[in-house]
Parts: sequence; structure tokens; C-alpha cells
Amino acid sequence: MSCFQVRTDLALEARESIGKAEEELRGISVEEYDKEEIQVHITRVVISSKNGAKAMNKPMGNYITLEAPAMQEADEDYHREISEELARQIKSILPGADEEQSILVVGLGNRDVTADALGPGVVDNLFVTRHIVREYGKAAYSKERMNMVSGIVPGVMAATGMEAAEIVKGVVEQTKPDLILVVDALAARSTKRLNRTIQVTDTGIQPGSGVGNHRNALTRDNLGVPVIAVGVPTVVDAATIVVDAIEKLQKELPEKDRLFGTDSIRTMSELNNMYVTGKNIDEIVKRLSFTISEALNIAFEL
Repeated sequence: MSCFQVRTDLALEARESIGKAEEELRGISVEEYDKEEIQVHITRVVISSKNGAKAMNKPMGNYITLEAPAMQEADEDYHREISEELARQIKSILPGADEEQSILVVGLGNRDVTADALGPGVVDNLFVTRHIVREYGKAAYSKERMNMVSGIVPGVMAATGMEAAEIVKGVVEQTKPDLILVVDALAARSTKRLNRTIQVTDTGIQPGSGVGNHRNALTRDNLGVPVIAVGVPTVVDAATIVVDAIEKLQKELPEKDRLFGTDSIRTMSELNNMYVTGKNIDEIVKRLSFTISEALNIAFEL
């Protein structure tokens, strides 16, 4: 199994593959705590060195993960609590969180693929204000201070013939936002984190990375403004599930009966482009889209 590369977009899972001593040597710090009142486990991973970035295969920066096992449940009050907590975490890494800003929210993904429709769903539910403020001023909302929020769903290259990064860069040049917040569906290493985990990072994002379809990155270096990324793992690599099952079976069998070898590895390569999601993914994505959009609405309110 050693030649099989497990795919994950979550810094939390990448960190779990690194020993504690190696974390300290490589400039990776981890803080974990529970919010028992809302049943959420929060992990903050900070990669502060190039060695740490290489070990984790992630850019240097902050990665905040909210694990909420009950997030799949259709409980509006609970999802409101998750939105409020997510808003707090976003504001903790949001540049100029207390200042008036122009914020562009980018919903990455394909509307026609349910597991990939998280980003477009968030933008659909977002409270956009830029056009009203520019036309009528902040008095239209009876406020003296407020952020100008705009949203865009760039689609996928197969439909538009353009990279999402190209479209976003053109919008940035025209609208000149102070900050970009990108929302996208991710891939997880573990099925227990599927649709139950939210990751927030200040390192930007690479569209399509979750399914190995690497596109031009949406980062501060490429776009010229800070980029915050919010994502939820909605798929798991099918090969990862098989590897987990085989490893569990190997541990339970006597060593002389462990027969998995070349054939198993060949199976991994055949499954490497297949992804698995939950049977009720349409309902879950719709609910999570609203939860995240509510968090953004709260975070952007001054």
C-alpha cells in the first residue's frame, strides 16, 4: 500500500499523518479545543515554515477546522449556532474585519454536479449589497457603516472555456475588491468527516484539487488581494475507502494470512479517479450552503 497516495484537502488530516516531534521540528503548530455547548471540535493548524509546508503539502498559513458530527441533521437552531461559530472563526483571520471593505465572494463548483454545487449554493443565499450601496449609498440600509458584498459563480472550464482564476482575475481588475472569499467543495481522507467538517484558511485555494483536477490557484499572489477559502468535504476518494478496509482487515488477520499485495495496489490505481458521496447529498448540500451563507452574512456585518 505504500505506493498509494491518499488524497485530502483538509490540513487537519494532513497533520494527522505527521508525528508530534516532526511537527515541532518543521514549524507546524496545532491548537485544539471543544465547544461543548454546540458539540463542535475546533482545530487550528498553523504552518509557519517552508519545511512545514513541504511536509504537509499545503501552503504556509492558518487552517481552522470545525468538526460538527450533528451538522448533517436537519436542525435549524443547531445550524444557526454553527453559522455563528463559523462567522467568529472567519473574522479571526479576516484582514480588516472591523473596517469597511469591498468583499467579493466566489462560489466555485459545478451546479449540475450535486456534490460540487456547494459554492454556487452559497452565493445564491448570500446577502449582496455592492450594487445598492453604489447606487443609493449606505442610507438605503439605514446604516452608517457596512461592507460592500458582491458574488460571482464562475462555473467550470468545461462549460465556459475559461479557467475560474481567469474569470475571477478579470472581475477583480474591474471591481477592485479589498478581499476575496472563496467557497468550494473539498475531498476528505476519512468518511467520518464527510459533510460534517468545515475548513477555513487564509491561503486561498486551487479549484478542482479535491478530485485531482488541478486548475490555476486563487491566491493573494495570483490575484493581488487577500484570499480566504471556506470548504466542506463532500466526497471521499473511493481508493481511500478500500485502503482503509484492507488495512483494518490486515490488522485483524494473522500475519501468515495477509495476502494483500500487488493485486490490491492494482485495484487502487483503477479506483483512483472514482469518488464517493452520501446518498442524501442533495439535501445536505442545500442545507450546508445556507449554513455557510448565513455565516458569511454574519461575518461581514459591521
